[in-house]
Amino acid sequence: MIVQRTLDHSIRCSGIGLHSGRKIELVLHPAREDSGIIFVRSDLGIDIPARSDFVTDTRLCTTIGNGDAQISTVEHLLSALAGLGVDNARIEVSGPEVPIMDGSSAPFVFLIQCAGIREQSKAKKVLRVLKRVEVEDGNKRCALYPAAGFKISYLLDYDHPMLRKRKVSVDFSRQAYTREISRARTFGFLHEVEALQKAGLALGGSLENAIVLDTHRVVNEGGLRYEDECVRHKILDTLGDLFLSGYPIVGAFEGELTGHDMNHKLVMTLLADPSSYRIEELQVDETSAALPAGKPQEA
Repeated sequence: MIVQRTLDHSIRCSGIGLHSGRKIELVLHPAREDSGIIFVRSDLGIDIPARSDFVTDTRLCTTIGNGDAQISTVEHLLSALAGLGVDNARIEVSGPEVPIMDGSSAPFVFLIQCAGIREQSKAKKVLRVLKRVEVEDGNKRCALYPAAGFKISYLLDYDHPMLRKRKVSVDFSRQAYTREISRARTFGFLHEVEALQKAGLALGGSLENAIVLDTHRVVNEGGLRYEDECVRHKILDTLGDLFLSGYPIVGAFEGELTGHDMNHKLVMTLLADPSSYRIEELQVDETSAALPAGKPQEA
């Protein structure tokens, strides 16, 4: 039997919130079986389950909320938890957003690895996609469809010399999340960053936690970590957004020009049709094929 997994012990860190610019304290705790991922606004004492029905905003990032409590930019941490196969965790956040760290999920991967991951006694559950589900909005589209294991394909096509018709496909049965995806940073355009900061947003944004592009090049002195880093970051975001289904997914995702909003609509469309999926225990012969539901990935 393939079992659920949680953290071995609690671990903490602090960082700057991307939009508020505030210092945020973050603590990751082990959690009981079948509890899933639960965020806690530690300053308010309010729990917010990491599920799609608690998503309150998808502009610029993914935000979840419960009553007056909101936590934004949850997708990078969720991506790391999914990528390392953590089923259950309790996450305390001292403010309205998860710290941005370096703009990727690699710092969270390091944090989780330092805390350690332990197996629990109950069987691991996954969401198996049974039929194709798709959402479209103009030239944006994304879909989930049946497949062995877990795969993501993403096409990025922006009016920028470095971002025209860039496509990356990742089969997580063959490619390690920590090596191929986790180091990809969030990105933005110089004119957009300046406009956001004038509007009181992205106050914590800098070249230390994002790729910034001007009209023809990358502004960051160190350049890119991957040749196609921006597309890989879209895959990183997608994995985090899909984990809000409440389970690791067995199936394949394909997206074109989509972001948090379309990812959320896709998950909600999937869950609204009980004939399109099934919640089941992960089979032993699939552990090598489904990254978020399988064994620990090597760095």
